[in-house]
Amino acid sequence: MQRELHAIGAVLLTVLSGILFIAAQTQQPAQPAQPEDVPFVDAQSGPCSIELTVSGTDTKPVYAARIDYHTAFGFMGTHKLDMTAYTNAQGKVRFTGIPAKVRKPPIEFHASKGELVGVANMDPMTECQAKHDIMMDKPKPQ
Repeated sequence: MQRELHAIGAVLLTVLSGILFIAAQTQQPAQPAQPEDVPFVDAQSGPCSIELTVSGTDTKPVYAARIDYHTAFGFMGTHKLDMTAYTNAQGKVRFTGIPAKVRKPPIEFHASKGELVGVANMDPMTECQAKHDIMMDKPKPQ
């Protein structure tokens, strides 16, 4: 009886390890983020969007540049929106869900990295789906 149980246990162990081996083979590995994927932030506040391409004075893309923007919208500007995103290796970033009607347009997108800064403007009423370039440079003395 003990030999039969031992034999059944060995068969079950062999079957289970075969099932686990097959399951491990069919499982798909997680896909890493591709460097060409454009990072984006969705404000979920409207239909407009902007894609920004950030480059330095040498015209090369700037990786991990910080892009900030602030806007007010709604009745008397009671809704405020502050968002930040960082560029990818190609210097690109996308903001979506921007409201079409903002208070005191245009919206300014401020880029910064180290000592470099740059600005892009967008008026969602006139260009709801926009693409702009930001050329970063050292700030001018005032």
